[in-house]
Amino acid sequence: MCVYSLLFYVLLPFSFTQQEDPPYELLTQIPKSTYQWSLCKRKTAAANITGFSSLPHNLKDFLYYRHCRHFPMLLDVPDKCGGAGKSADVFLLLVVKSSPLNYDRREVLRKTWAMERQHNGLWIRRIFISGTTAEGHEKSRMNKLLELEQREYSDILQWDFTDSFYNLTLKQILFLEWMERSCPDVRFLLNGDDDVFAHTDNMVEYLQNLKGNDGSKHLFIGHLIQGVGPIRSPGSKYFIPVQVQESDSYPPYCGGGGFLLSGYTASVIYNMSQSITILPIDDVYMGMCLAKAGLGPASHVGVKTAGLQIPSKTLDAYDPCFYRDILLVHRFLPAHLYHMWKNQTLVKNKDQNII
Repeated sequence: MCVYSLLFYVLLPFSFTQQEDPPYELLTQIPKSTYQWSLCKRKTAAANITGFSSLPHNLKDFLYYRHCRHFPMLLDVPDKCGGAGKSADVFLLLVVKSSPLNYDRREVLRKTWAMERQHNGLWIRRIFISGTTAEGHEKSRMNKLLELEQREYSDILQWDFTDSFYNLTLKQILFLEWMERSCPDVRFLLNGDDDVFAHTDNMVEYLQNLKGNDGSKHLFIGHLIQGVGPIRSPGSKYFIPVQVQESDSYPPYCGGGGFLLSGYTASVIYNMSQSITILPIDDVYMGMCLAKAGLGPASHVGVKTAGLQIPSKTLDAYDPCFYRDILLVHRFLPAHLYHMWKNQTLVKNKDQNII
């Protein structure tokens, strides 16, 4: 049922698509560190784009509201990094994209690789970024769930837009805006999905051993993708028609399942995003921002967003030995993530003669 609901709401890019005058612009701060924006109206001129009438409903809505970048903030954790002035104390901030529906994934991550802790004396902090799902009573129920989680964990940023595939870029921009405000000096960030297995201890050790980069210089690594362009087939999840992007090529980018970047690079991407039209494919959009800044992504063999190739079908695909040296693998069910983390911990303890 949850899978069906999630797929259904992917078709609705914004939580106000049933109204003529959705989203928001112009920032004013209100109590409790939340933010409110004046109404951002639908851009009716989008209907004049050649071929607009032939586009799927979700892409029509995307074009109507493409210019809207600011939405009411429903849940905030302004002191997640200890306050803006102390945010340099956070070595690695785990930024996890999560739909409100994915409670089970968030719970497992909190108990496994996204656990807030120190490793090698360096702080790892966690934040989930989310929109809203459904309408009416169902939307209220899902928002209440996130509120309850927030009271217990204080680890959710939520804005009032529909959490969908076509809004992933919007979610990234909203997070980066929050980072500039509440966590501007964080050293490094992992940006990833809530169904990845991330070896965060390995990440800290890799980042700690970088020469001459404490987060104040460019870093953007992951599963590098280059030499590709928009998929023009309407049947594809990644369908991008010429009405959304005319160019037949994408700049180099890293797969959106998960990538590591420095605080410096995150800030550069946010600044570049202010003058780049939103593209629905968020990982490609990150590459566009990097290209505009004259920077580029790099490949890291330890990031496997396309999955890990096991040498034989007769072997256990969840054997911790296959994952002991990786940084990130995409994708897993919550039960598998929990099992793998526990096994990985046992192997590590044995290596260190703890047990």
